[in-house]
Amino acid sequence: MRFYTFVLLIAFFSKTFPQISAHRSDGGTDFTILPRTHWKFNITSQIFSSPVECDGIIYVGGIDSILYALDIKDGTEIWRFRTKGEIRSSVCIGGDRLYLNGGDGMLYALNKQTGKLLWRFSTKGEKKYDFADYFQSTPILSNGVLYFGSGDSNIYAVGADAGVLIWSFKTGGIVHGTAAIDHDKLFVGSFDGLVYALNVSNGDLVWKFKTVGHNYFPLGEAQGSPAVFKNLVFIGARDYNVYALDQDKGFCHWNKSFTRGWGLCTNIHDSVLYIGSSDERVLIAANPETGEEFWKTRMEFLVFGNNAYTDSMLYVGTTMGKLHGMSLHSGKTVWSFETESYQNNRFKYFKMDDSYRDDIYSIITSNEQFLDVECELGGIFTTPCIAHDEIIFSSTNGTVYCIGR
Repeated sequence: MRFYTFVLLIAFFSKTFPQISAHRSDGGTDFTILPRTHWKFNITSQIFSSPVECDGIIYVGGIDSILYALDIKDGTEIWRFRTKGEIRSSVCIGGDRLYLNGGDGMLYALNKQTGKLLWRFSTKGEKKYDFADYFQSTPILSNGVLYFGSGDSNIYAVGADAGVLIWSFKTGGIVHGTAAIDHDKLFVGSFDGLVYALNVSNGDLVWKFKTVGHNYFPLGEAQGSPAVFKNLVFIGARDYNVYALDQDKGFCHWNKSFTRGWGLCTNIHDSVLYIGSSDERVLIAANPETGEEFWKTRMEFLVFGNNAYTDSMLYVGTTMGKLHGMSLHSGKTVWSFETESYQNNRFKYFKMDDSYRDDIYSIITSNEQFLDVECELGGIFTTPCIAHDEIIFSSTNGTVYCIGR
């Protein structure tokens, strides 16, 4: 674990990312008024895994090493599968199977209806970079091959049918972002400060791009998960930059710099690039080809999860324990759903307007404590999942929420 000075803590209010992959909605009618709680499912640990829905079942993992399969109708548990590591990624579904990065250096293939183990693939091990390394790589499936990164610094391509290694590529650091594939190239960042483009068929290096780095983070750890659009790949790093890189050559077309912290969340929807920032506390809608901002909305706290979407709205959580429904066109917040953890604990740390108490730095004295506070508030580090008439999201208070009309 890496420790940062208290001066650094005050300078940029500590933290990062996620991960994680954006879960798209199934379209349909917008949630234009504040949804009500349909059900809640509680576990005994924090949740950094984004829920995924398929055929009426919700899949979500916890720091307690358990993958849960829940009935979307009422949140009852259908089955569970235990790994030997903290589950910090989402499942990937293909056909009648789901694929799970278990947090223990193992990739698992399970029957999605029963949770029965079909095969497992062993990497060279898993590890965390520091306390703000919240997520792990979610496997992606393309043409019968699974691609994912690992704490052992490798990027793996594994056959989805039997779990046989096809190729691996060694980077210089932990790979916890979720890869993206476009035009026969795989794009992924590493904590070594490099973004890699690999030949998707054989893992050969096509190009690599070095982030600029920052005084506090000289490596410029490429912790974000990339998004792709036309001939560009977008990725955020710990050097306070979001980069738009050329898919063919790897040079930077443009970058957006933040002054207070990381902008690790990037996702594309309907030809618009959305960027979520941590310590900058903003959500931005931008032209992906130029970086020109269409709108910028001030958020009350950090954004580490990507957005979910319906026809004209987006839905995003903050690490204060709020889920927001916002207009796609203006960025205006239409409604906010508050976790009970936020409601019960907010005044320990915040004023009525959600600004810090004047004595906050006598209450919180380390970076790690900030994470503890976010967990106490029911912080939402994950990406919501929209299925039918429900919005399902997970929280660091150990609760899976299902809210809807």
